[in-house]
Amino acid sequence: MIRLLLAEDQAMVREALATLLDLEPDIEVVAQVGRGDEVLDAVAAQAPDVVLLDIEMPGLSGLDALTRLRAPYAGLKVVILTTFGRPGYLRRAMESGADAFLVKDAPAAQLADAVRRVLEGERVIDPGLAAAALAEGASPLTDRERDVLMVAAEGAGNAGIAAAMHLSHGTVRNYLSTAIQKTGARNRAEAVRIAREKGWL
Repeated sequence: MIRLLLAEDQAMVREALATLLDLEPDIEVVAQVGRGDEVLDAVAAQAPDVVLLDIEMPGLSGLDALTRLRAPYAGLKVVILTTFGRPGYLRRAMESGADAFLVKDAPAAQLADAVRRVLEGERVIDPGLAAAALAEGASPLTDRERDVLMVAAEGAGNAGIAAAMHLSHGTVRNYLSTAIQKTGARNRAEAVRIAREKGWL
């Protein structure tokens, strides 16, 4: 029996997925969580074979939870499931060690099949997203530029970003200016929007 942990913040979606996966004869959903920061404790408590992670969750994103899982649970299989078929998300997920990346509108049978395949050592990627990610290329943003945009996305001004990241005002201005230029945006709000749409944040 495949032991599966399901992390999804929308209760209705989480319960529907759990019900559908529990119908499979060889899959048992052993735990469900609604927040990214609950994933590590649930993995420690339940010892699943596979973790199904939504990308956008409160507390901790699915991609950040994946990064934290990798060192202590190197053999754990992780399937990223998302509403947002963004090439940048796919690229970041694969770089962080995800075993599969699927969009939520995939049929339940395809999801169950992906769970089985990752346990056999395969990597499973939505083919449409794989093609889009290759066409899109890597994010042009450095880690620092991405971090500055993420703090800006929360509504912080230059002073707030500088304080949050322990940087000088001039350094923050430079990072923002470069990020705006790289995204082809006219201002920071547009840079945040573009970077989010491409899955770079």
